[in-house]
Amino acid sequence: MKVLVIGKGGREHALCWRLRQSPTVKRVFCASGNPGITQNARLVPLEPTNIIGLAEFAEAQQIDLTVVGPEEPLALGIVNEFERRGLKIFGPSKLAAQLEASKSFAKSVMNEAGVPTAAAAVFDDAEQARDFVRKHDGPLVVKADSLALGKGVVVCDDAESALAAIDDAMERKLFGAAGERIVIEERLSGEEVSFFALCDGDSAVPIGLVQDHKTVFDGDRGPNTGGMGAYSPLPQFGTGLESRIMSEVVSPTLAAMRARGTPFRGVLFVGLMINGERLSVLEFNVRFGDPECEALMMRLEGDLAGLLLDVAKGDIARSYVKLSPESVVAVVLASGGYPGDYRKGIAIRGLESAEAIDGVQVFHSGTAVSDGSLVTNGGRVMVVCAKARTLARAAAKAYRAADLIEFDGKHLRRDIGLKALHGSQPGATSAPPPEQDE
Repeated sequence: MKVLVIGKGGREHALCWRLRQSPTVKRVFCASGNPGITQNARLVPLEPTNIIGLAEFAEAQQIDLTVVGPEEPLALGIVNEFERRGLKIFGPSKLAAQLEASKSFAKSVMNEAGVPTAAAAVFDDAEQARDFVRKHDGPLVVKADSLALGKGVVVCDDAESALAAIDDAMERKLFGAAGERIVIEERLSGEEVSFFALCDGDSAVPIGLVQDHKTVFDGDRGPNTGGMGAYSPLPQFGTGLESRIMSEVVSPTLAAMRARGTPFRGVLFVGLMINGERLSVLEFNVRFGDPECEALMMRLEGDLAGLLLDVAKGDIARSYVKLSPESVVAVVLASGGYPGDYRKGIAIRGLESAEAIDGVQVFHSGTAVSDGSLVTNGGRVMVVCAKARTLARAAAKAYRAADLIEFDGKHLRRDIGLKALHGSQPGATSAPPPEQDE
């Protein structure tokens, strides 16, 4: 089988890495990729949004399966174009991709399906949004309705911060066109988790739970980012949580999408807030998360290509996803200043030493090659993943590897996984103590 992966970040590096290990895969291509992906795939100089160019490439190379990493080409309708040409592709149609591309659309689907979620209101007018905030008692969340690279959500402690978030989105255009419409919803409390399921329009199989760390600083402080680290599995939750999510969220959502005439195929990423026995959906995404994907691909066993092809064919019901019982911790190395302004072109050192540690895999997110040397080329530069028998050992190993990689201004969170290791204690800001290697 020949596979084309679309995208250029750490998620796509992890997908290429795992697909290359599938016994059914003969060759992997990646458009447009990054320097780290060259170890697992041939890079194709086509941007992920060049839908016609990608479709023509897939036809010319007789690609058996295309896997879409980022959300933007899905929202633009890449699946529709590929299927029109008779090409197998993993991902939802343009209409189904609205589950992520429009938060107001997702809310309407959740309400139709009876999926537990926060109460919300949608606004196209800034003054009406301000009036709503002034009349509301309690903390709120202000969300840009459309795609904003994972940064269009502002968690507000009070009315003043909610009003500022409205101004940022609708008046200052901080998120561009994505903020022309906003969703304001009640702020939920609890522990946030990510759940993934492979869906073929009718049936779904779970992939697993991951916990992401969205804010830039330890202790969940600072502005939201695309994700600063993740770990899986989540030992603090009981074994019945996944089955509850499947029955209370995934199955009714698939039924609601079918009823609308827009069946959902691909991976459904459910962002949830867990508070005791209560679960509430925060958002849907229609692709693998980043860095959650890196953690899942480290745990996944078996033929990934076969699973994704079953989804593309609409036949996932008889498939089974097997995950390693071992723990994985993924730590993002970011450029200084991220998610604000940051420099590019800074030399990276120590990568080989980090990857020499048993159980460690480093996925490139924002790197480039300049004058023969590896340099930074993005806000999130690399994702250092480590797998071990226990979460504490995986965390210790990941941080040991992360500390071996050096570039000026390097920033990372030191508390990835501490919510599980220390019972969700707020304010914990240091990595777990090192344990003896396995």
